[in-house]
Amino acid sequence: MGTPEFPDLGKHCAVSDCKLIDFLPFTCDRCDQVYCLEHRSYIKHLCTKADKQDVTVVICPLCAKGVRLVPDQDPNITWENHVNTECDPSNYEKVTKKKKCPVPGCREILVFSNTIKCRDCTVEHCLKHRFGPDHKCPGPKNVESSFSFMNLLNGSKKQESKPKSSATTSSKWSTSFLNAASNIRASAEAGVSKLSAWQTARGGVGQSHSSGQVEQCPQCGAKFSSVTTLVDHVQKVHERSGNRSGAKVTIDVCPKCSRGFRDPVALVEHVEKDHGGSSRS
Repeated sequence: MGTPEFPDLGKHCAVSDCKLIDFLPFTCDRCDQVYCLEHRSYIKHLCTKADKQDVTVVICPLCAKGVRLVPDQDPNITWENHVNTECDPSNYEKVTKKKKCPVPGCREILVFSNTIKCRDCTVEHCLKHRFGPDHKCPGPKNVESSFSFMNLLNGSKKQESKPKSSATTSSKWSTSFLNAASNIRASAEAGVSKLSAWQTARGGVGQSHSSGQVEQCPQCGAKFSSVTTLVDHVQKVHERSGNRSGAKVTIDVCPKCSRGFRDPVALVEHVEKDHGGSSRS
């Protein structure tokens, strides 16, 4: 076999009836035997392992799943293993039942190319009934307008999860709130004390008339025969003058004679009239 230069060149066909020397032989990928050009196929050389790498899948009639048959295993054993472990009859209706348009009387089967989802009711329809009036769309769902306890609870949780900066702002807010409360309390106490003093003064009217004592104003020293007249005097004279004095009054002083003026125009007229129009000292 071969030539003197290439003694290993060429091999005999493995078929017993052929035994042909082929210088370009074919090796079967299933049985690993050498064949000639005529017997290279599985059918021609009757290969015993032709189905060694074949993939055979059988559809289960119970669950509509594919069951792959193992080449070196009995199909009955493979089937029993599938029924005992993977078979789920409830999946059969999901796989075999085809989705249709939900509009009454429409038999259009929904597939990828003819399915449109309504943006209001979020239900899939066919192209014919894609618009709201065609499938009697109820419209978008109403948003809950009522206040719920869960929203309040969620809001409190979010406030607790905020960073420390929110804690500082809340402390500032509480400080300002306490200051305002203290101011309100002080004004309330002042009003109560003023009211009690007024009631005391009112109660002492009869005593002053009966005893004949003379009441004296503590601010201007004026004397009155009764507490009532003293109270009226304080309210009319001193409280009004105190309110007026509360406003800020600006007094401009003349640089030459040190005379004070409330009105700047009067100061200018004084300088021009009395000092010859010169304000330099």
